[in-house]
Amino acid sequence: MTAVAFKEACYSFAEAAAPYASIKDDAHYEEALALIENLLEEADDSLSDPLNVIIELLSHAIENYENSDEELATFEQHALEKPADLAMLRLLMAQHQLGTADLPEIGSKSMVSRVLSGERSLSKKHIAALSQRFHIDPGLFF
Repeated sequence: MTAVAFKEACYSFAEAAAPYASIKDDAHYEEALALIENLLEEADDSLSDPLNVIIELLSHAIENYENSDEELATFEQHALEKPADLAMLRLLMAQHQLGTADLPEIGSKSMVSRVLSGERSLSKKHIAALSQRFHIDPGLFF
């Protein structure tokens, strides 16, 4: 690829990604959430998959929007305060630098996303498998 072609590709990408790179309203926020969910389903678990770069960019834009919106920030604060199983799961993910694709004990990336968003709950089987993997007492999830 020539420098000119690369530059044109960058401009095209920047133009297409602009509404999502810096989310300014609820409509683009909802679109970004739907887009990232679709990309999570399609992306390979390898570092070389270019979709993972886009997922990372969208994640940062979503996080920035959520942190700048007082209502969303309050909601996130309450969500992180409880329940214990989600707080423990988030802590383990942060400590071990894990993403949604790194938890086969729960299932697919989509399933992990649903658990993290509160749409689904961790089952006893999930908790037992996570406890075994991380060598922790299952009681820490309760």
